[in-house]
Amino acid sequence: MGTEKRILITGGAGFLGINLVRHFMEKGYGDIVSLDTMPFDYPERDRITEIQGDIRDKAIVARAMEGVDWVIHTAAALPLYTEEEIYSTDIDGSRNLIEAAHEASVERFVHVSSTAVYGIPDHHPLVEDDQLIGVGPYGKAKIAAEEVCLEYRAKGMCVPIVRPKSFVGPERLGVFALFYDWAKDGHNFPMIGSGNNRYQLLDVEDLCEAIYLCLTSAPDLANDIFNVGATEFTTMREDYQAVLDRAGHGKRIIGFPARPVIWALRILEALKLSPLYKWVYETACEDSFVSTEKIGKQLGFKPRYSNKDALIRNYEWYLANLEQFSGQGGVTHRVPWKQGILGIIKRFF
Repeated sequence: MGTEKRILITGGAGFLGINLVRHFMEKGYGDIVSLDTMPFDYPERDRITEIQGDIRDKAIVARAMEGVDWVIHTAAALPLYTEEEIYSTDIDGSRNLIEAAHEASVERFVHVSSTAVYGIPDHHPLVEDDQLIGVGPYGKAKIAAEEVCLEYRAKGMCVPIVRPKSFVGPERLGVFALFYDWAKDGHNFPMIGSGNNRYQLLDVEDLCEAIYLCLTSAPDLANDIFNVGATEFTTMREDYQAVLDRAGHGKRIIGFPARPVIWALRILEALKLSPLYKWVYETACEDSFVSTEKIGKQLGFKPRYSNKDALIRNYEWYLANLEQFSGQGGVTHRVPWKQGILGIIKRFF
């Protein structure tokens, strides 16, 4: 397999995007295009082709697709965006991209979906042919985007779909920055429920490798839907405690009864006082894990990192880069979310 492929990464300036750029560069791929609404402000900027624009803009998408062999589609409007932005970006934008890829005879189009397509399930582990139930605009939009991919697969395209668990690693902030901030400052951390549920995560490096396998494995094996997650994980309490232990302040995870906490968070979200959205707090006390047997069997995928490894690796990156993002806040995974009232609650822990 030559490394002369031209690779288009949508959402290239995002958390997953920059990790993919670095992963493929390390493997010798030098012709990488980033398409993102945000500027690509990393040290690798001079080594890639940067196109700043929106996947909802067909002219920009057509320009980005010129000469491309592989597409990795990670761009999405996340749950904290408005419903209109989520539907227009995640469904219409995905359709623009795969239509343009089809017209340009792109060899492979990897669509990064989400385990949010399973909704709040009644059994575990989840497998790829389980029922899809969208919770909220984001979950529904992710299901609709997968349906668009299947249309084009039926037209003869090779369209691997990956459904990753929540992934962490270098450049990841978002909701995890709340936890890391409390750990760094020597606070106990509250957990919704007992924390005895099993909640699988994924290191971004393992996700990048899964995507690489989707692009380089035999097309008849890769042209499928794959769950991706860590294979080593314990309870949420034990996995997150590893970060508090690494922080070294002798602090603990403290569980709270789930129902009253969820009701309180619903009210705080409605009043725009909390950065946590329904998908985060309604599932945080439930089991949440998928089977990775299929991607293991078909593509030989073996994750390197456990939940604990992934969280500690992300926390150490957070500590090393703290000065870069202090004072920032927003709704993407690349900046810390504004803590709102949780910043006041922190004082009591």
